Amino acid sequence: MPPPHGHPRSSLSPSSPTRARPRRLAIAALSLTAAFTLAATPTAAGSPRPPATAHCADRAHLRVPGAEHQQADCLAELTTAGTVASGHTDPADYNGLTPKDLPTPTGVPGIQVDGYFPDTSTTNTNHGWNHDAQFVIRLPDRWNGGLVVSGTPANREQYANDRAIADWVLERGYAYAATDKGNTGLSFHRDGREPGAAIAEWNDRVTQLTRAAKAVVAQRYHRPPARTLATGLSNGGYLVRWQLENHPELFDGGVDWEGTLWRTRGPNLLTHLPPALRAYPTYAAGGEGAEVAQQAMHKAGYPAGSEFLWPYHHKVYWDLTQRLYREELDPDYDGPTEAGAPHCAPGSPACDADYDYADRPADVHRAVDRIALTGRIGKPLITLQGTLDVLLPISKHSDVYADMVRASGRGALLRYYRIEDGTHVDSLADTFPDELRPLVPCHRAAFRSLEDWLNGERRPPASRTIARPPGATPATLRTTCPLR
Repeated sequence: MPPPHGHPRSSLSPSSPTRARPRRLAIAALSLTAAFTLAATPTAAGSPRPPATAHCADRAHLRVPGAEHQQADCLAELTTAGTVASGHTDPADYNGLTPKDLPTPTGVPGIQVDGYFPDTSTTNTNHGWNHDAQFVIRLPDRWNGGLVVSGTPANREQYANDRAIADWVLERGYAYAATDKGNTGLSFHRDGREPGAAIAEWNDRVTQLTRAAKAVVAQRYHRPPARTLATGLSNGGYLVRWQLENHPELFDGGVDWEGTLWRTRGPNLLTHLPPALRAYPTYAAGGEGAEVAQQAMHKAGYPAGSEFLWPYHHKVYWDLTQRLYREELDPDYDGPTEAGAPHCAPGSPACDADYDYADRPADVHRAVDRIALTGRIGKPLITLQGTLDVLLPISKHSDVYADMVRASGRGALLRYYRIEDGTHVDSLADTFPDELRPLVPCHRAAFRSLEDWLNGERRPPASRTIARPPGATPATLRTTCPLR
């Protein structure tokens, strides 16, 4: 299958010059997934939506606060059933993130506003703008009173969540907004004045878009959203957590789909990826040492039973993800080389397989601290992650974050569902239909559960592992995921 995170692009950040250090290595392939936000239905389940407003009413009067450029179009269809043909999405941006047979809702006319906020970087080429900090805001004619805000997974652009999230929430009547996070592509780490600045910008861009989208919703429907929710996948799930910790006043709740954990003392990406890069080649070679290497993989967090996923992730994800995020947070590790040497042998100079986060200088830990999570959420959060995630092992990411939330005294605001046989990228369920289940229906079940929670109808079930239903077919698993 093609890499799910798109083609390489470079990136710079707003009012931030490129870091002044030499670059020698051209990087190609893909990187870690990332974020989006979600809104719970403000009306009670089963109650009618407000009446439809005039098709594309007030389009000429819409102004996105703070935008440097915007374009508002009246569309007969806001979902990908229409936006692919009309040029109002980019299928390459969401390629590989959902099962191939995921149904596409239809029948959602309304307004789409595309544009960008001031920024100095030019990695996002959508619409021929060559400008980062791009956003999309979709305003359905038939609105349910809610707003869903989303940041993208990986280093993708603003349309990355269109199939996984936007289509579904738009069909339910939500307004929807998404950002490219301010830097895109495989050279995102070039953005910012100092290590960690590119990732820190992601958080700022979601905050910026949320405030602007609320204003646009009020312009369109003549009242502010009754409910604003955040949701996101991978890096996007991280963004949901960060927003609910740092800007709970902007949101009513969120759904975090396998969010990335950044924690200053670990675990984080830079603590579990190097052991995998050291151990996997010995395991894959078989023979003497293979069993010990397999045990080392398990100790690093890669669960027993996930071995069938290791070859693909070693080839596509682990090495590239380690090098790119290490370059963002610890550029001095490999001196003037940009993002190290691909698949280097342990023991070779500045090899990322030998990287030891704990022994790195204090300024590296300070860079991680700039983007670190605390667990101190201020609004209800539902987290879900697959037990067979081998890009972000569940024991090193969501398990730890759930413990952080509880330790901070915010456990009453959290529900955490471990989805048996789920993995990081849903399209792999097409490749391994007997071993894996997609998480899209689990995200939708969590979304509905959050709606009920916020509507005061019934509290979500207690945090638990959601077992794979015995005898469930791939078709059933593609559409259902009961949380109770």
